[in-house]
Amino acid sequence: MKRRDRLWASACAMALATLAAAGCASAPDGGWVTSGDRSRLLTPERLVMKAEVAGSGAPTILLDPDAPLQTVVGFGAAVTDATAHLIQTRMTPSQRDALLRDLFGRENGGLGFDFTRVTIGASDFSLSHYSLADAEDPSLAGFSTVPMAAEVFPTVRQALAINPELKVMATPWSAPGWMKTTGSMIQGELKPEYYSTYADYLTRYISAAADAGVPTDYISIQNEPDFEPDSYPGMRWGAEGRARFIGRDLGPRLERAGLETKILDWDHNWDKPEQPLGVLNDPVARPYVSGVAWHCYAGDVAAQSRVFDAYPDKDVFFTECSGGDWASGFKDSFVWTMKSLIIGSVENHARGVLMWNIALDENHGPHAGGCSDCRGVVTIDSRTGAVQRNQEYYAFGHASRFVRQGARRVAVSKPEGLEAVGFVNPDGRRVLVVLNASDVEARFQIGEDRLRAVVALPPASAATYVWSGPR
Repeated sequence: MKRRDRLWASACAMALATLAAAGCASAPDGGWVTSGDRSRLLTPERLVMKAEVAGSGAPTILLDPDAPLQTVVGFGAAVTDATAHLIQTRMTPSQRDALLRDLFGRENGGLGFDFTRVTIGASDFSLSHYSLADAEDPSLAGFSTVPMAAEVFPTVRQALAINPELKVMATPWSAPGWMKTTGSMIQGELKPEYYSTYADYLTRYISAAADAGVPTDYISIQNEPDFEPDSYPGMRWGAEGRARFIGRDLGPRLERAGLETKILDWDHNWDKPEQPLGVLNDPVARPYVSGVAWHCYAGDVAAQSRVFDAYPDKDVFFTECSGGDWASGFKDSFVWTMKSLIIGSVENHARGVLMWNIALDENHGPHAGGCSDCRGVVTIDSRTGAVQRNQEYYAFGHASRFVRQGARRVAVSKPEGLEAVGFVNPDGRRVLVVLNASDVEARFQIGEDRLRAVVALPPASAATYVWSGPR
C-alpha cells in the first residue's frame, strides 16, 4: 500500500471513531452544525437514516441524485501577498504546517480547500505596489516572478503538497504602469498598443509559475475591470477591449504555447451582467472564454444565472468576497455567507466559490491602500502566530470539508423557510447543506426516495448532512 493510501486509510479509521474527523469515503452518516450564537461550530451530531419516517408531519428536503447539475471544482480562499507574508514570517514552522493542514487537508477535521486564487503582481493586500516587469521594455527582458518567490509560491506549494487536487486561479490587479494611460499601476487603462505585450506578460507568468511548482488552472485578465481604485493597483477595461484582448491576443497566445489554462472573464460584481455578456457575444473571443467569474460587492447572485442561461456551455465561478468589521457580528455575517455564497452562488451554477484573503492580521493587514477593515477567513496574530477562526471559516467548512472535487450538484426540493443545496460525491455519498435563517428552531425531514431522517436545526444555524444513499 502506498504511503498516501495508508494515510487515507488511517484518516478514515479515525473518522469511524469520531464524527469530528469527517470527509473520508467510509465515514459514517452524520450531521455537522454551526449556530449563530457560536454554541456549535461544525459540531458533529448523529444522523439516523431509515427506510421511511412515516407520520412525522415535518417539512421535507429531498435530494434527487437523478437530476445532476454542475460539477464542483472546489471551495476556498485567496493566498494574497498579505496571507503568504503572515504564514511565512509570523508563524513558526509547526504553526504554519498546522494551519495549512487545517485549511487544505481533510484529516482530523480539516476544511479540505480545493480551490485558491493568487494575484499576478500586487493587490491592495500587498506590502508594496509592484508588477513583474516594472522597467519599461516591450521585450519584457526584465520580467521576473522573484517578488512572488519568497512567500506566495512557497505557501501554494505547501498547500499543494497537502492537497494535490488544489486548483489555482491567478488574477492581475493591473498591468505594469508603463503599459497604461496613467503611466502608473494606479487607475488608468491598458494602451491598445500594448495588448500583445500584455498577453506575453500573462503567458510568461503562467510558464514561470509552473516552473516554480505552481500551476495556473484558471486566469482572469483583470480584477474588477469596472473599477479604478485611487490607492492601490487597478485598471479599467471595458467589455469591447477585453473581448479584443482575449480573442486576438491572449487566447491565441495560450493556444500557441500549448498551455491549458482556462480564461475567465469579468471577475467583478453581480450588478453588471451585461459586461460579461458583452464579451461572450463577441464571436472571436467566445471560444477562448471558459467561463465567468463573479464578486459579491454589488448586485444580486441571480445575475450568475442570467449569464449562464444565455451561455450554458460557459462555466460559472464565484471568486471574491471579503468579510469585515462592517458586518454586525458572527450571526449575521455567517448567515449571509451561507445564504449568498455557499448555497446561493452554487444554486446559481457556480462550480467554485472563493473568499478573499485566507488570512489577515489583528490590524486587518498588511495592506497597501484599499480596505482597512477587511477580515480573513482566519486572523493570525502577528506577534505570536496564534490563529483565530472567523465566521467565514465555519461557513466554508460546511461545504469544503464534505463536498469533494468532482462532486455533482443535484436538484433538491425544499420547503419554504429553509435554504438548501445538495451534492453527490464521486464515491456516491450524499451531501446536503441546509440553512435555517429564521429566529426559531426548524424541524424537518431530509433524505431521498424512501430514505429519511428527522432533524432539528437551531435558529440562525446551518448544517451539513452526509449519508451513503440507498443500497
